[in-house]
Amino acid sequence: MKATLWHNNRCSNSRGALALLQEAGADIEVINYLDTPPSAAELRVLLKEMGLPARDLLRTKEAVFAELGLAEKLDDEAALIDAMAAHPALINRPIVRTAKGTALCRPPETVHSLLD
Repeated sequence: MKATLWHNNRCSNSRGALALLQEAGADIEVINYLDTPPSAAELRVLLKEMGLPARDLLRTKEAVFAELGLAEKLDDEAALIDAMAAHPALINRPIVRTAKGTALCRPPETVHSLLD
């Protein structure tokens, strides 16, 4: 099984999802999204696949959230997506995509729903 993981190694949830994918024997493409952030277009695709609005993928406790005044823009999909593309620390993680679907895997055990 092929899986893509948008990963931050400093995040315990992200490390947990990676471990579960490895235990399942998945062929994993790991994308350190802080180094290789998704574009706004890629974020739109991921959000559509997950069935989530942009606000549900947003890390609101990051300093840049307040700096950009995003609390006042929570209903502005385009503004939130553009902010996440420009400041990938705002993207919640881990995001996992397999042939069974795409999900924000918080908690990491959510990854089980994406495994064969």
